[in-house]
Amino acid sequence: MTEETTPAATPRAERTLDASALRALAHPLRVEIYDILSQYGPQTASTLAALTGESSGSTSYHLRALAKHDLIREVDDRGTGRERWWERPRGGISFTNAEVIKTPSGRAATQVVMQEFLNRRHQQLMQYVGSTLSNPGMLDEDEAMISTATLRLTAEQAAQLMTRLQQVVDEFTATYRDQEVDDVHPISIRTDVFPLPTDQIPSHPTTSRATPSSEGGAS
Repeated sequence: MTEETTPAATPRAERTLDASALRALAHPLRVEIYDILSQYGPQTASTLAALTGESSGSTSYHLRALAKHDLIREVDDRGTGRERWWERPRGGISFTNAEVIKTPSGRAATQVVMQEFLNRRHQQLMQYVGSTLSNPGMLDEDEAMISTATLRLTAEQAAQLMTRLQQVVDEFTATYRDQEVDDVHPISIRTDVFPLPTDQIPSHPTTSRATPSSEGGAS
């Protein structure tokens, strides 16, 4: 699983988190703080406290823990000693480290991080769905899309699909990430491509084409 993208005009670069960074992030509140910084931009301990319902002392502690592993950084030339602003550095992040998940502690940290991020995304999606169902006037099909599809692909075809999807996301990220115009607001883009379980599903029978019988009976 990855977060954020780099401009399409440059080679796509990702930071794969090591074991210490994953363990530092593997806390529900830290994931929430990290995600808020990703989605809404720089925040202070006080603004994060208001957004998360935690105390500013708690958010300040977790901000410092995240900064220790370069997951976030202080914003230069903004704020004061008592009111520091924090941001998430640009660039792709991968939570899946093949070496880390070989160990029980690495797998546990990776699972916490991914579950917290996916749970937060699902909660945001359901909040949007719930608000539009209760207020139909809020539904705008020009700004939101919820779509699923099931395909039968080889591993190579799935890789091609993922590459093309990522190219589209990268293109729009590079073009619109920093725009400052009227009526602009954060938009969440989530792309999921994964194989469905098949161990309990009967396999499709092989279909053989019947050949026409020869004219006339047997001699």
